[in-house]
Amino acid sequence: MTEQAPTPPVVIKTVDNGPYQIKGPVRIVDHENNEYELGPGRTQVLCRCGHSARKPFCDGSHTRQGFSAAERAQALDNRP
Repeated sequence: MTEQAPTPPVVIKTVDNGPYQIKGPVRIVDHENNEYELGPGRTQVLCRCGHSARKPFCDGSHTRQGFSAAERAQALDNRP
């Protein structure tokens, strides 16, 4: 019996004044069901400034636009 290697975790990181950085085996699907596969260990960056010409992917526009965001995640309130 062969053991499968464990699937690496998906990591989503907010970059201060920049994009969302995603690393791991994820599949990004847009509203029209176009799929963008990210294999294990691959890193991709998603726009969060709204100015990228390659949405949902980042093209560096945040730098040219002076985008500023350095918020930290807050704990979710999971009450019913």
